[in-house]
Amino acid sequence: MDFLHRHIEALVFCAPSPISIEETQKCLSEMFESEVPKDHILTAFKDLQSKYESEDFSFSLEQIAGGYQFLTKPAYQTSISILLKQQSQKRLSTAQLETLSIIAYKQPVTKTEVEQIRGVSCDYSIQKLLEKELVTIKGKSDSIGRPILYGTSEKFMEYFGINSLSDLPQPKDFASEENQIGESKE
Repeated sequence: MDFLHRHIEALVFCAPSPISIEETQKCLSEMFESEVPKDHILTAFKDLQSKYESEDFSFSLEQIAGGYQFLTKPAYQTSISILLKQQSQKRLSTAQLETLSIIAYKQPVTKTEVEQIRGVSCDYSIQKLLEKELVTIKGKSDSIGRPILYGTSEKFMEYFGINSLSDLPQPKDFASEENQIGESKE
């Protein structure tokens, strides 16, 4: 069964985004010209996750965005931050983060609705988020003028390391004291 683990490692390593069990099964079944059971693949993923938890590795196999991907362990964040600084074009501005958070929580949402919440024009931010593939067009609204509806993409979940939108923090997760201005009167 060790050969299955090595093939799965190779697939995860080469995949540009998290690879699902279904994608893995399809690749392996085509390669071996016979059906590879999902439970064998799932067991192999679990074994590999255990293997990469060891201190011998600077990365781990994580389950995110409905698939598996190799990610650097937090202990090595400082050593890779220099590389990430060089890739600054991938960073999000404050305006883009605000726009993205509104889209994530209110989706599907129109540009006008986002602008009403932010209070400023969001054309540039939405365009940049579309270019970075963090936001996708989900269709058109039934309202007057049939404006475009925006929502988050799979790349959004990968970028923020979450499996589903339910993993986003909820307003109740934030302590009210931290977000309060002035003194409260009882």
